[in-house]
Amino acid sequence: MPVTQFTTPEKYRYQNGFNSYHESEAIAGALPIGTNSPQKPPYGLYAEKLSGTAFTAPRHENQQSWLYRILPAAAHTPFEPRESSFFDMNEEGHKMHQIPNQLRWDPFDLDEGVDWVHGLKLVAGAGDPAMKSGIGIFIFAAGKSMDSTEAFYSADGDFLIVLQHGVLDIQTELGRILVRPNEICVIPRGIRYRVELPNGPVRGYILELYQGHFQLPELGPIGSNCLANARDFQAPVACFDEDAAGQYTVLSKFNRHLFAASQSHTPFDVVAWHGLYYPYKYDLGRFNTIGSISFDHPDPSIFTVLSAPSSQLGTSIADFVIFPPRWLVGEDTFRPPWYHRNTMSEFMGLIGGEYDAKTGGGFKPAGASLHNIMSAHGPDAGTHEKASNAELKPVKVGEGSMAFMFESCLMVGVTEWGLKQCRKVQEDYNEESWTPLKDHFKVPQGVKRFRLPPNKLGHYKAVISAMRAGILEPEFHKFGLGAPETVGEIGI
Repeated sequence: MPVTQFTTPEKYRYQNGFNSYHESEAIAGALPIGTNSPQKPPYGLYAEKLSGTAFTAPRHENQQSWLYRILPAAAHTPFEPRESSFFDMNEEGHKMHQIPNQLRWDPFDLDEGVDWVHGLKLVAGAGDPAMKSGIGIFIFAAGKSMDSTEAFYSADGDFLIVLQHGVLDIQTELGRILVRPNEICVIPRGIRYRVELPNGPVRGYILELYQGHFQLPELGPIGSNCLANARDFQAPVACFDEDAAGQYTVLSKFNRHLFAASQSHTPFDVVAWHGLYYPYKYDLGRFNTIGSISFDHPDPSIFTVLSAPSSQLGTSIADFVIFPPRWLVGEDTFRPPWYHRNTMSEFMGLIGGEYDAKTGGGFKPAGASLHNIMSAHGPDAGTHEKASNAELKPVKVGEGSMAFMFESCLMVGVTEWGLKQCRKVQEDYNEESWTPLKDHFKVPQGVKRFRLPPNKLGHYKAVISAMRAGILEPEFHKFGLGAPETVGEIGI
């Protein structure tokens, strides 16, 4: 069945559709008709515009929403720096380590002593949120709900949250969202929210997008459906609190620093809203997987859920890719992902189960790996041996498993926390995975080798050209070419 069977039941209502124009009101008549900013909005509400793109962004990219709330978000005290000694994500003066080594982390620890805000750890990234350029990759682990009088937002970028453990009950300005393992949630830049933990400690991964917004990937010849279908994304319905005489704190992540401001009214007082800029969630169990039904393993881009394009066509600042349960039926095919060097950086995590390209046990749920630009990687030795000798009958892999990848065209640096302070880096990753690979190369007796004598370079260039043109060796004499005696040294 194409949905995840969650152990925690859903308790909220949603609107369906990705990048759809939604509208919602918690009180009938709270949305003005035919106008966005009437002289007097219904019920004495204030109209407030929330812009996720420039006013003049192209229509197909433009993301704005109108909120109708009890008091405007601007009504607060000045923001002041807060808790810099405990919350310092700014890499100014802290070296980002750009290294070519393959990296893998043991499962990150749960932390029952902190809330959502203080459970965010920047493990890797590239670019600069102040320039709206690049990405940040976080590990989060928390054990306490945020205070009922607090709200948090990031001015740096959009949060794509991949929950690995626990349950997130997220109260946003635009409504409530319940997030369970195997669901993702995207909270766009600037939207205020608080996180409750109804089932205890939580843990997971976050990709923060400093530039642009996530889109569904183009389908090309696949057609009009498959992969992540637009109808399966869920946005909240309006839901508000009413309190204009309390004491509330708004926390802001601003260029990786934490700031705080006070206000006398609840941040969650949006009675109605309409627009294209809103948080949403998606059940990864609904992903309609595509694969080869003849031979060879397709590029992993076929598993892309969401994409954030760069200015270069076909190249992404960030892709969110998953490796869900799927059937493998390729004939005469090495079925796991092939050995690879990539112009993109690949950060992988595991929500649950076992990843079929890493069956040795070192890649575990709540752990991670990073294969940076042109860092060679692929199946470990055990997986290669098993797949090279497996009976090639139809087989379903990944049952009970969900691995994912944050892929980026950027060279990803690792923070001091990610490389050293977390104490989770597996020092023997390469030794365990690829050093045991065996040399199976053997030329059978009688097979000709091509040899390139130095004094016949021009001759053999002609031989190479003839072979590339499809001329078989027995026909070389027709073109005045002598057949080479051995293979392997002519650089074809």
